[in-house]
Amino acid sequence: MAVTSTEAPHPLSTGLHLAAPGDVLARALSAQEAALAKVNDALPALEEAATLAAQSLQSGGKLAYAGAGSSGLMALADCLELLGTFGIPADRTPMLFAGGTAALLKMTGGVEDDPATAATDHARAGLGKGDTLIAVSASGTTPYTLAVARQAADAGVSVIGIANVAGSPLLALAEVPVFLDTGPEIVAGSTRLGAATAQKVALNLISVLLGVQLGHVHDGLMVNVIADNAKLRDRAARIVAKIASVPNDTARQALDATEGAVKPAVLVALGHSTAAARDRLATAKGKLSTAMKT
Repeated sequence: MAVTSTEAPHPLSTGLHLAAPGDVLARALSAQEAALAKVNDALPALEEAATLAAQSLQSGGKLAYAGAGSSGLMALADCLELLGTFGIPADRTPMLFAGGTAALLKMTGGVEDDPATAATDHARAGLGKGDTLIAVSASGTTPYTLAVARQAADAGVSVIGIANVAGSPLLALAEVPVFLDTGPEIVAGSTRLGAATAQKVALNLISVLLGVQLGHVHDGLMVNVIADNAKLRDRAARIVAKIASVPNDTARQALDATEGAVKPAVLVALGHSTAAARDRLATAKGKLSTAMKT
Protein backbone atom coordinates (compact mmCIF):
# COMPACT_ATOMS: atom_id res chain seq x y z
CA MET A 1 0.00 0.00 0.00
CA ALA A 2 1.44 3.38 -1.00
CA VAL A 3 2.38 5.79 1.76
CA THR A 4 0.57 9.12 1.48
CA SER A 5 2.44 12.39 1.86
CA THR A 6 1.08 12.95 5.38
CA GLU A 7 2.39 9.52 6.48
CA ALA A 8 5.88 9.92 5.04
CA PRO A 9 8.85 10.75 7.31
CA HIS A 10 9.59 14.43 7.82
CA PRO A 11 13.21 15.57 7.24
CA LEU A 12 13.25 17.19 10.68
CA SER A 13 12.09 14.04 12.47
CA THR A 14 15.43 12.20 12.23
CA GLY A 15 16.79 11.83 15.75
CA LEU A 16 13.85 13.73 17.20
CA HIS A 17 13.66 11.36 20.17
CA LEU A 18 17.27 12.18 21.05
CA ALA A 19 17.05 15.94 20.58
CA ALA A 20 17.11 18.45 23.44
CA PRO A 21 13.68 19.80 24.45
CA GLY A 22 14.34 23.20 22.91
CA ASP A 23 15.44 21.59 19.66
CA VAL A 24 12.28 19.45 19.57
CA LEU A 25 10.16 22.58 19.93
CA ALA A 26 12.17 24.48 17.31
CA ARG A 27 11.85 21.63 14.81
CA ALA A 28 8.12 21.26 15.47
CA LEU A 29 7.57 24.99 15.05
CA SER A 30 9.57 25.03 11.82
CA ALA A 31 7.39 22.21 10.48
CA GLN A 32 4.24 24.14 11.43
CA GLU A 33 5.51 27.31 9.75
CA ALA A 34 6.34 25.41 6.57
CA ALA A 35 2.85 23.87 6.52
CA LEU A 36 1.23 27.25 7.07
CA ALA A 37 3.17 28.79 4.18
CA LYS A 38 1.48 26.31 1.82
CA VAL A 39 -1.82 28.12 2.30
CA ASN A 40 -0.50 30.85 0.00
CA ASP A 41 -0.68 28.46 -2.95
CA ALA A 42 -4.36 27.83 -2.23
CA LEU A 43 -5.49 31.49 -2.14
CA PRO A 44 -7.21 31.41 -5.57
CA ALA A 45 -9.19 28.32 -4.58
CA LEU A 46 -10.04 29.85 -1.20
CA GLU A 47 -11.37 32.97 -2.91
CA GLU A 48 -13.59 30.82 -5.10
CA ALA A 49 -14.73 28.82 -2.07
CA ALA A 50 -15.63 31.90 -0.04
CA THR A 51 -17.54 33.45 -2.92
CA LEU A 52 -19.54 30.26 -3.42
CA ALA A 53 -20.34 30.05 0.31
CA ALA A 54 -21.35 33.72 0.46
CA GLN A 55 -23.65 33.29 -2.53
CA SER A 56 -25.46 30.42 -0.79
CA LEU A 57 -25.98 32.44 2.39
CA GLN A 58 -26.93 35.61 0.48
CA SER A 59 -29.64 33.73 -1.39
CA GLY A 60 -31.11 32.22 1.78
CA GLY A 61 -29.33 28.87 1.57
CA LYS A 62 -27.12 27.03 4.03
CA LEU A 63 -23.38 26.71 4.52
CA ALA A 64 -22.64 23.31 6.06
CA TYR A 65 -19.38 21.84 7.31
CA ALA A 66 -18.36 18.18 7.47
CA GLY A 67 -15.42 16.29 8.88
CA ALA A 68 -14.08 13.71 11.29
CA GLY A 69 -11.33 13.69 13.89
CA SER A 70 -8.87 16.58 13.86
CA SER A 71 -10.08 17.83 10.48
CA GLY A 72 -13.63 17.82 11.81
CA LEU A 73 -12.54 19.85 14.82
CA MET A 74 -11.04 22.49 12.54
CA ALA A 75 -14.30 22.63 10.57
CA LEU A 76 -16.35 22.77 13.78
CA ALA A 77 -14.32 25.69 15.17
CA ASP A 78 -15.01 27.76 12.06
CA CYS A 79 -18.65 26.72 11.88
CA LEU A 80 -19.38 27.74 15.48
CA GLU A 81 -17.78 31.15 15.05
CA LEU A 82 -20.06 32.22 12.20
CA LEU A 83 -22.88 33.03 14.63
CA GLY A 84 -20.84 35.03 17.14
CA THR A 85 -18.63 36.84 14.65
CA PHE A 86 -20.99 37.45 11.74
CA GLY A 87 -24.45 36.87 13.21
CA ILE A 88 -25.25 34.04 10.80
CA PRO A 89 -27.97 31.88 12.43
CA ALA A 90 -26.87 28.42 13.55
CA ASP A 91 -29.67 26.74 11.59
CA ARG A 92 -28.08 28.12 8.42
CA THR A 93 -24.67 26.60 9.26
CA PRO A 94 -25.13 22.92 10.20
CA MET A 95 -22.12 20.85 11.30
CA LEU A 96 -21.82 17.21 10.29
CA PHE A 97 -19.26 15.61 12.60
CA ALA A 98 -18.48 11.89 12.56
CA GLY A 99 -19.78 10.39 15.79
CA GLY A 100 -21.74 13.48 16.81
CA THR A 101 -21.31 15.26 20.12
CA ALA A 102 -20.13 12.09 21.88
CA ALA A 103 -17.06 12.02 19.66
CA LEU A 104 -16.12 15.50 20.84
CA LEU A 105 -15.63 14.26 24.39
CA LYS A 106 -13.83 11.06 23.46
CA MET A 107 -12.12 11.04 20.09
CA THR A 108 -12.25 7.57 18.54
CA GLY A 109 -11.15 6.57 15.08
CA GLY A 110 -13.93 4.09 14.38
CA VAL A 111 -16.66 6.63 13.74
CA GLU A 112 -14.84 8.15 10.79
CA ASP A 113 -14.85 4.74 9.08
CA ASP A 114 -18.65 4.48 9.26
CA PRO A 115 -20.19 6.05 6.16
CA ALA A 116 -23.64 4.79 7.17
CA THR A 117 -24.08 7.59 9.71
CA ALA A 118 -23.31 10.11 6.99
CA ALA A 119 -26.72 9.51 5.39
CA THR A 120 -28.50 10.22 8.68
CA ASP A 121 -26.45 13.33 9.33
CA HIS A 122 -26.94 14.60 5.78
CA ALA A 123 -30.70 14.10 5.99
CA ARG A 124 -30.82 15.88 9.36
CA ALA A 125 -28.95 18.87 7.92
CA GLY A 126 -31.55 19.20 5.17
CA LEU A 127 -29.10 20.17 2.46
CA GLY A 128 -30.18 20.70 -1.13
CA LYS A 129 -29.75 22.77 -4.26
CA GLY A 130 -28.49 26.25 -3.49
CA ASP A 131 -26.58 25.15 -0.39
CA THR A 132 -22.83 24.76 0.02
CA LEU A 133 -20.85 22.16 1.97
CA ILE A 134 -17.25 22.53 3.15
CA ALA A 135 -15.84 19.03 3.63
CA VAL A 136 -12.45 18.72 5.33
CA SER A 137 -10.19 15.65 5.39
CA ALA A 138 -6.40 15.62 5.64
CA SER A 139 -6.08 12.40 3.63
CA GLY A 140 -9.02 13.21 1.39
CA THR A 141 -10.17 9.62 1.86
CA THR A 142 -12.04 9.65 5.20
CA PRO A 143 -15.10 7.43 4.59
CA TYR A 144 -17.56 9.52 6.62
CA THR A 145 -16.49 12.80 5.04
CA LEU A 146 -16.46 11.35 1.54
CA ALA A 147 -19.93 9.86 2.02
CA VAL A 148 -21.33 13.20 3.18
CA ALA A 149 -19.68 14.99 0.26
CA ARG A 150 -21.01 12.49 -2.29
CA GLN A 151 -24.54 12.63 -0.91
CA ALA A 152 -24.42 16.40 -0.88
CA ALA A 153 -23.22 16.55 -4.48
CA ASP A 154 -25.95 14.12 -5.53
CA ALA A 155 -28.50 16.43 -3.88
CA GLY A 156 -27.29 19.42 -5.90
CA VAL A 157 -25.21 20.94 -3.10
CA SER A 158 -22.03 22.77 -4.09
CA VAL A 159 -19.12 20.96 -2.45
CA ILE A 160 -15.88 22.61 -1.34
CA GLY A 161 -13.27 19.96 -0.54
CA ILE A 162 -10.25 20.75 1.63
CA ALA A 163 -7.54 18.07 1.72
CA ASN A 164 -3.80 17.74 2.21
CA VAL A 165 -3.08 14.91 -0.24
CA ALA A 166 -2.90 15.56 -3.96
CA GLY A 167 -5.25 13.60 -6.20
CA SER A 168 -7.36 12.39 -3.28
CA PRO A 169 -11.01 11.41 -3.81
CA LEU A 170 -12.37 14.40 -1.90
CA LEU A 171 -10.54 16.83 -4.15
CA ALA A 172 -11.67 14.90 -7.21
CA LEU A 173 -15.39 15.12 -6.39
CA ALA A 174 -15.38 18.71 -5.10
CA GLU A 175 -16.73 21.55 -7.21
CA VAL A 176 -14.07 23.71 -5.57
CA PRO A 177 -11.03 21.63 -4.54
CA VAL A 178 -8.68 23.27 -2.03
CA PHE A 179 -5.34 21.43 -1.91
CA LEU A 180 -3.10 22.26 1.04
CA ASP A 181 0.26 20.71 0.18
CA THR A 182 1.55 20.41 3.75
CA GLY A 183 3.39 17.12 3.19
CA PRO A 184 4.91 14.97 5.97
CA GLU A 185 4.27 15.64 9.66
CA ILE A 186 7.05 15.96 12.23
CA VAL A 187 5.23 13.06 13.94
CA ALA A 188 4.35 10.90 10.96
CA GLY A 189 0.63 10.72 10.28
CA SER A 190 -0.33 13.12 13.08
CA THR A 191 -2.38 15.45 10.90
CA ARG A 192 -3.54 17.44 13.91
CA LEU A 193 -0.19 19.22 13.41
CA GLY A 194 0.81 20.84 10.11
CA ALA A 195 -2.21 19.66 8.13
CA ALA A 196 -4.67 20.89 10.74
CA THR A 197 -2.85 24.20 11.15
CA ALA A 198 -3.15 24.87 7.44
CA GLN A 199 -6.79 23.74 7.44
CA LYS A 200 -7.65 26.09 10.31
CA VAL A 201 -6.07 29.08 8.58
CA ALA A 202 -7.69 28.18 5.26
CA LEU A 203 -11.08 28.00 6.95
CA ASN A 204 -10.41 31.30 8.71
CA LEU A 205 -9.70 32.91 5.35
CA ILE A 206 -12.88 31.51 3.80
CA SER A 207 -15.07 32.76 6.64
CA VAL A 208 -13.43 36.20 6.78
CA LEU A 209 -13.89 36.73 3.04
CA LEU A 210 -17.49 35.53 3.05
CA GLY A 211 -18.14 37.84 6.02
CA VAL A 212 -16.78 40.75 4.02
CA GLN A 213 -18.75 39.75 0.92
CA LEU A 214 -21.97 39.52 2.95
CA GLY A 215 -21.40 43.02 4.31
CA HIS A 216 -20.82 41.80 7.86
CA VAL A 217 -17.40 43.49 8.14
CA HIS A 218 -16.83 47.25 7.96
CA ASP A 219 -13.26 48.55 8.33
CA GLY A 220 -12.40 45.30 10.12
CA LEU A 221 -15.30 45.67 12.58
CA MET A 222 -18.00 43.05 13.23
CA VAL A 223 -21.10 44.95 12.17
CA ASN A 224 -23.40 41.92 12.28
CA VAL A 225 -22.22 40.67 15.69
CA ILE A 226 -24.79 39.12 18.03
CA ALA A 227 -24.31 41.04 21.30
CA ASP A 228 -25.47 38.38 23.75
CA ASN A 229 -23.09 39.04 26.65
CA ALA A 230 -21.59 42.05 28.42
CA LYS A 231 -18.34 41.92 26.47
CA LEU A 232 -20.09 41.87 23.12
CA ARG A 233 -22.57 44.58 24.14
CA ASP A 234 -19.63 46.81 24.99
CA ARG A 235 -17.98 45.91 21.70
CA ALA A 236 -21.18 46.67 19.78
CA ALA A 237 -21.39 50.10 21.40
CA ARG A 238 -17.78 50.87 20.53
CA ILE A 239 -18.38 49.76 16.92
CA VAL A 240 -21.42 52.01 16.53
CA ALA A 241 -19.64 54.92 18.20
CA LYS A 242 -16.62 54.56 15.95
CA ILE A 243 -18.42 54.19 12.62
CA ALA A 244 -21.03 56.88 13.33
CA SER A 245 -18.55 59.16 15.14
CA VAL A 246 -20.89 59.60 18.10
CA PRO A 247 -20.43 59.39 21.90
CA ASN A 248 -20.74 55.99 23.54
CA ASP A 249 -24.05 56.94 25.23
CA THR A 250 -25.57 57.84 21.87
CA ALA A 251 -24.34 54.53 20.46
CA ARG A 252 -25.97 52.60 23.32
CA GLN A 253 -29.26 54.43 22.81
CA ALA A 254 -29.16 53.56 19.12
CA LEU A 255 -28.49 49.92 19.95
CA ASP A 256 -31.44 49.91 22.37
CA ALA A 257 -33.64 51.21 19.55
CA THR A 258 -32.50 48.42 17.21
CA GLU A 259 -32.57 45.67 19.85
CA GLY A 260 -28.80 45.30 19.69
CA ALA A 261 -28.43 45.12 15.89
CA VAL A 262 -25.27 47.01 14.97
CA LYS A 263 -25.86 47.91 11.31
CA PRO A 264 -29.20 49.69 11.80
CA ALA A 265 -27.89 51.20 15.05
CA VAL A 266 -25.15 52.96 13.08
CA LEU A 267 -27.80 54.52 10.83
CA VAL A 268 -30.00 55.44 13.81
CA ALA A 269 -27.00 57.08 15.44
CA LEU A 270 -26.57 59.08 12.23
CA GLY A 271 -30.12 60.42 12.57
CA HIS A 272 -32.35 57.93 10.76
CA SER A 273 -35.41 56.31 12.26
CA THR A 274 -35.28 52.61 13.07
CA ALA A 275 -37.66 51.82 10.21
CA ALA A 276 -35.72 53.96 7.75
CA ALA A 277 -32.47 52.33 8.85
CA ARG A 278 -33.81 48.86 8.16
CA ASP A 279 -35.24 49.94 4.79
CA ARG A 280 -31.90 51.42 3.77
CA LEU A 281 -30.09 48.22 4.71
CA ALA A 282 -32.61 46.10 2.81
CA THR A 283 -32.12 48.25 -0.29
CA ALA A 284 -28.34 48.01 0.14
CA LYS A 285 -28.55 44.21 0.53
CA GLY A 286 -27.03 44.42 3.99
CA LYS A 287 -24.00 46.50 2.98
CA LEU A 288 -23.61 49.17 5.66
CA SER A 289 -21.27 51.36 3.60
CA THR A 290 -23.86 51.48 0.80
CA ALA A 291 -26.72 52.20 3.22
CA MET A 292 -24.77 55.07 4.74
CA LYS A 293 -24.43 56.73 1.31
CA THR A 294 -27.99 56.38 0.04
